[in-house]
Amino acid sequence: MPSFWEKVSVNDTEMDVYASVPNGSGPFPAVVVAQHASGVDKFIQDMADKLSAAGYAAVAPDLFHRITDKMVESTGKTKRDQLSDPLIIDDINATVEFLAGHSAIDSDRIGITGFCMGGRVTWLAAATIPTIKAAVPYYGGNIMVPWGDATEPPLTLTSGIKCPVLFHFGEIDENPSQADMLVLDRVLSANSVPHRFYTYPGANHAFMNPANPPRYQRVAAEMSWPRTLDFFGTHLNGPPTPGYDGPACE
Repeated sequence: MPSFWEKVSVNDTEMDVYASVPNGSGPFPAVVVAQHASGVDKFIQDMADKLSAAGYAAVAPDLFHRITDKMVESTGKTKRDQLSDPLIIDDINATVEFLAGHSAIDSDRIGITGFCMGGRVTWLAAATIPTIKAAVPYYGGNIMVPWGDATEPPLTLTSGIKCPVLFHFGEIDENPSQADMLVLDRVLSANSVPHRFYTYPGANHAFMNPANPPRYQRVAAEMSWPRTLDFFGTHLNGPPTPGYDGPACE
């Protein structure tokens, strides 16, 4: 299972991406892994490696590639707080195009998942990039808030989602909260987007990340990951099967 760093051109810049690919020649289905606020760190690389071990080419783009430490020092804003939705879309588009242009990738079978801010990026990407065939946000907050130069939040772009969505929530997470979950469910249903929601009892934000002991919850992590793989297996590897064809909250 080889993994490596690659550079992808986006607009007039180069963006580092972490790639992990299965053994063999493919063509493989692929999954974009959208980072959390800590960047493309060990956790994100591990998630890409886990997808690769399951048979998916996984690529995690560095969405902070335009933002320098000097910019953080001079503005007092974190890298995450300096992101802009139009540029995020450009970055994910470039990543999808990078995957679609590779001979080892099946360009008709590309999905996306993401954690924390990456869950928000997952929703935004699914709403704006029609080639994405399946989307799995993990505890994506701020979906109702625009970032940077955007005039509309990802929520108002929901009509653009043309793929099924699987969303994982922590029961005691405040962003997204259980009230937010009801709003997201209502908007997806109003736009006839097939979706399934899971809430994990007692789980907080970032419950997947073992490097965050106060919030990591092994039970939620071990329950959610097979569901994610099953979902991608259904929607990237073959025809849809009963159980993911309609909205549901659990």
